[in-house]
Amino acid sequence: MSPAGETGTLSTPPRANAPVDGASKIESTPNSRGAAVVSENIGLVGVKESAHGFNCDIEQVKECKADAMLQALLQRASCAPETKQPELLQKCLKAVLPVCNGQASTALVKSSDIQTALNEYVRPGVENNFYSPFIRATNIALACLEEIKVDGLRAPVPAVDMICQQNDMPMSQKHQTKKSIRKPDLVILPLNSACAPFQDEKGGKKGGKKSKQEDNKKDDEKDDEKDDEKDDEKRKKKRKDHMDTNATAKPKNLPWKDILACIEFKRKTPGRTKGINPPLPSYTVQDYVPTKPEYLPVDHLKDEDPAPGPSQAPVTQPASDTAVLSSGLTAAQPSKGGSSSKRKATDTLESAAKKSKKNHDDADDGADDDADDDADDDTDPKLDVTVQTGLYAAEMFASNLGVNYLLNIIVIDDVMWIWYYDRQGIIQCSGINFIQDLPRFMVLLYALQRFELPDWGRNKDFIPVQVEGKQCHEFKIKDEELGMVDLLLHTSHAERVTHYGLQGRATNVVPVTSEALAKKYGNLQDGMVAKIFWGEASRTSEPEILDKVKEIAKVHNTVKDHIPDLLWHHTFTNPTSAIREALGVPDPATGSRVLYILIFRKLEPITKLHGKELFDVWYQCILCHITLWKEGVYHRDVSPGNLMWYRRNGKLIGVLNDYDLSSLANIVGPQGNERTGTVPFMALDLLTAKAQRGEVKHLYRHDLESFMWVFAWIFLRYRQGVLLPRRLRPFDNWATSGAIVCGEKKLSFINTMTVSAPSGTDSSLWAFLVGCFLVLKKDADDRYYLSFEEPSDSGADQQSNAEELYPDAFLSKFTRSKSWLAFNKPPK
Repeated sequence: MSPAGETGTLSTPPRANAPVDGASKIESTPNSRGAAVVSENIGLVGVKESAHGFNCDIEQVKECKADAMLQALLQRASCAPETKQPELLQKCLKAVLPVCNGQASTALVKSSDIQTALNEYVRPGVENNFYSPFIRATNIALACLEEIKVDGLRAPVPAVDMICQQNDMPMSQKHQTKKSIRKPDLVILPLNSACAPFQDEKGGKKGGKKSKQEDNKKDDEKDDEKDDEKDDEKRKKKRKDHMDTNATAKPKNLPWKDILACIEFKRKTPGRTKGINPPLPSYTVQDYVPTKPEYLPVDHLKDEDPAPGPSQAPVTQPASDTAVLSSGLTAAQPSKGGSSSKRKATDTLESAAKKSKKNHDDADDGADDDADDDADDDTDPKLDVTVQTGLYAAEMFASNLGVNYLLNIIVIDDVMWIWYYDRQGIIQCSGINFIQDLPRFMVLLYALQRFELPDWGRNKDFIPVQVEGKQCHEFKIKDEELGMVDLLLHTSHAERVTHYGLQGRATNVVPVTSEALAKKYGNLQDGMVAKIFWGEASRTSEPEILDKVKEIAKVHNTVKDHIPDLLWHHTFTNPTSAIREALGVPDPATGSRVLYILIFRKLEPITKLHGKELFDVWYQCILCHITLWKEGVYHRDVSPGNLMWYRRNGKLIGVLNDYDLSSLANIVGPQGNERTGTVPFMALDLLTAKAQRGEVKHLYRHDLESFMWVFAWIFLRYRQGVLLPRRLRPFDNWATSGAIVCGEKKLSFINTMTVSAPSGTDSSLWAFLVGCFLVLKKDADDRYYLSFEEPSDSGADQQSNAEELYPDAFLSKFTRSKSWLAFNKPPK
């Protein structure tokens, strides 16, 4: 579990570049690409830097048919969501026709105004002209759809009362020490949340146009606010007032935690002079007609080509073959930008509005105390609309705890695409022409209007509460042994470690208190933390691995007291594969994830230590690691965030932490679909093209090499346990580079090390570190030359097999080196 602001374990997308049939068998899980590489390093690299990798995640989007998505959403809005009801879509398409054809009305609105708004929408003009008519059409439709009843579907949800609201204003959010600012065009959110920015301190309204009735009732609104939510007529009147005044106004400071969905617009041709096909005179139930393009690839349009046909994202190509360097260590040929993606997001057509918007994207709160941290200009990069919408999804994930999934909508002219995000990946449905196929748009609104907050993806088990003015979350569950387990998660605590990204484990670490656990374990002096993450369903769970680790600790002192103390855990029964099965996505179980919550005794990060204390804790973790390896537990993710410590009787005790990516020796082959290793600390052998294809077996020496990189990282980036300012610390770009480019940078570091210690560092520690890397370099040279002297099946391979059988022999190359012995010499 990583300290805020520094590197933790990095999540990973599916193996996009795994070998095809007939290629070498998978020996290890390849490394990640895209936003996952930096998603948990926000305090280190900043939000803007992480945004550049999102297009790699978007490229892996899965596809489903629009009718399958609508059917799945209706199923969730039904009275029996667990029961398959294939007839729901057809029933709803028929039921909404009166709304589509202007034949429905309420006391406050009439559906014929939908066509009026859509006729305004199709006129020529710039993107911003889309917003107001789309909002009016949507909100009028919602008011009319509220009166439509379909057997088997739930009633609308007054507690949510979704409404479409213009935004196009900066929305900020804190991520560790960094602040992001985004500007979604439109948002869907609860009515009360939409009204809140327009309320003044006395409960009246500000901004927008005011009716005389609003002025007369201004004094009464404060007293009636709670009653309004219960009184259906007052609620509808409040809704109509907001529709007429502020739904198309720009609110200030909408909080991300209230956003249910974002809608991002783009004109296929900015400033086009030709209009869009107008609404039909009347609508009937028709079969789905594919749009052009039917699906949106990341680079669906080019800046210079305003209206091309659909293009498909090419399959990711494996990185180029490695080039042998003089040291015997290898690195790939230089790649452009460190990514194998076909084209950067900056080469694609961004949302047209973003050209004129000034986005303060990645503002720094000054926690990193560097002028150059604030040096990013205020202009948002030209991001493809799919990437832009993905960034909104990342904000929505980060704003609430344990979010299960999200929906966003992309609109290009008269076509909309629904994008579904969860921690397994992204799914987009085929396009819906919401003007020519208005009934399907109405069905989408009909389903969403009947969503409770959990149907929007909010986790119903984590209940937001206020404790002493601070935002917290409660979680209570019946436990067979303890009875009712009560957890109070301090989600506003400064020590919370958050996640910023779209897919992967999305680990959050939160300080937690619990009366039930305090009763069982007594008063834990250092406190407790909750680790909440989405683990791969196919991988041996962390609690199972820790059971094995505890058995080993009973007979090995190098493990005893050096492992995390798991106090309690729970596995949620909500696999991400379920929606993929419903949507007909191929291989729905591949990479499926489930949510875990684990409670541990709180530990301290190794990055707080320096000098001999740093070495002692680090070496204790090495000894624990090698014992576990020999006993069949392979950690495979050595990083600063996974090396922890606590104090006992004045002595520092090192702890090898985080086993959610570990594996057991009795499991053949790599488990799961997620890489094992954190890029900046992975062995150079694992940062090659061959390794990225899964053709390099993960060996003990790779983990031991990771320990060396961890020591270098801490030694050169911290002083007295404090992270150096950005201008003074090296290696930031290791965390933001792709695996192969990172390998090149690390190899360059080894090849340019000097005898003289860098300015401001401990010369004895530097000599120790240089000695460790000389051992690594000599070992790599030996294996390199041996590969030429002996056949591949008996030379270097035999050496690797020997290292696996006798890992102590490899460790002793370091512990017997002159630099190690000199530094670890007992005091006289």
